[in-house]
Amino acid sequence: MTWLPTSLRARLVITFTLVAISASVMVAGLGYQLVRRELLGRVEQHTVAEVRDTLSTITLPIGTADVVWASGSTITDGDLRDLVAALDGPRRDVIITYGHQWRASPDARVTLADVPDQLRWRAAQRLVYQRIRVRDEPYLVVAAQIHRVNHNGQPKPTGLTGYVFLSLSNEEEVLTRLRTSLAQAGLITLIIALSVALFSARQVLLPVRRLGAAARALGAGKLHVRLPIRGRDELAELTATFNETAAALERTVSELRSLESMSRRFVADVSHELRTPLAAMTAVTDMLSEEAKSLPDDVGEAVQIVIREIERLQVLVDHLIEISRFDSGAAVLRQERVDVADTLTDCLEMRGWADQVKLNVPSGLTFLLDARRFDVIIANLVGNALRHGAPPVIVTARLVEDGLEVLVRDHGPGIPKEALPHVFDRFYKAGADRARSDGSGLGLAIAKANAELHGGSITVELCDPGTLFRVYIPRWPEGGGG
Repeated sequence: MTWLPTSLRARLVITFTLVAISASVMVAGLGYQLVRRELLGRVEQHTVAEVRDTLSTITLPIGTADVVWASGSTITDGDLRDLVAALDGPRRDVIITYGHQWRASPDARVTLADVPDQLRWRAAQRLVYQRIRVRDEPYLVVAAQIHRVNHNGQPKPTGLTGYVFLSLSNEEEVLTRLRTSLAQAGLITLIIALSVALFSARQVLLPVRRLGAAARALGAGKLHVRLPIRGRDELAELTATFNETAAALERTVSELRSLESMSRRFVADVSHELRTPLAAMTAVTDMLSEEAKSLPDDVGEAVQIVIREIERLQVLVDHLIEISRFDSGAAVLRQERVDVADTLTDCLEMRGWADQVKLNVPSGLTFLLDARRFDVIIANLVGNALRHGAPPVIVTARLVEDGLEVLVRDHGPGIPKEALPHVFDRFYKAGADRARSDGSGLGLAIAKANAELHGGSITVELCDPGTLFRVYIPRWPEGGGG
């Protein structure tokens, strides 16, 4: 459910608070019920005992007490008044009934109609009592059928029923004050619990937050980050594990960086060392290519294979040297204002592509570029389009907002969709048919590196048909202008 808090601190505080509230409500509720039951129970016991005692001392005793009234006496209105007076007292209202006659206490706030029917029925059997509310005022009603003993010693109903109403207003006021006190105490407890919960959550989560901050710093490359270990609890163990992991990661990264540096130096050294024999081999192949036509067919074919492989090796070495410059940070941008149309034309003509590529560039378009590196970008993109695409290959250059945009599009089958995220990876070749192509697998990676050195970017997208490479170079890279 989305409304639930997501932070661990909020959940801890809410849980702690709910537990405190539940405990407070449970304790307050149980305490209130115990006090209420004890208070009302004592009132009931005391009132019932008083009614019993009073009835046992008046002229109409309960049970088998001595008979005071004569057997044939008649109950008068005065007798009813005497019974009412005998049972009356502070906070009491008394009603005595005899057939259709009834008498109530002077200034009584209750009437016979306030007596529940069920209580009347039960009072005919035995002395009973019940708590009721009359006009929103609480009462305890004690009801008793009054008996006398005949000459045989047997209890005989007199037809008299007494109802004693005891006001429980004082007790209800006490209980109200108790509820108020318990509510106030609960509020204070809640405030204390919330404060304790916030403090506890802060203390508990402080090491967690420190671990989180340290983990983020570690992810940002600050491998020296370590945390002090405090205490001997689970969080201390977690902190120790983090420190051990960070130390191991630092060692591993250091070893990897060392190996990477050695690998880059090795590639750079090998590439430079290969240049000299490659130069000699290239000179020899130039001579062999002139003589290949006069050689026998088998020998001539073998010579051509050797020449092509040496040329591929030369391209690979050049690319490796270029990549090593980027890896070592030795690549430098030397910008100058150039005519974009002339630069693109020279790039195509130098490689014999002028008649294979359609160029769309507005005349007079100038921009601040490193001409050599811009040439490398375009050469790699156009060369890739010519090798793996299909005509027409179109190169379009235009000014866009805050920069220069160059589009290189072919109309071939296009790059497989699953290969798009990897086309700028080093040594990546899309498809088995490209595995033995003339390319080194580094051309697009070098083009991308040169574009990024300008502060720009290269993206690729599929068209219908073909593939479109989009080169963007900002107008003011590194504080320059265009």
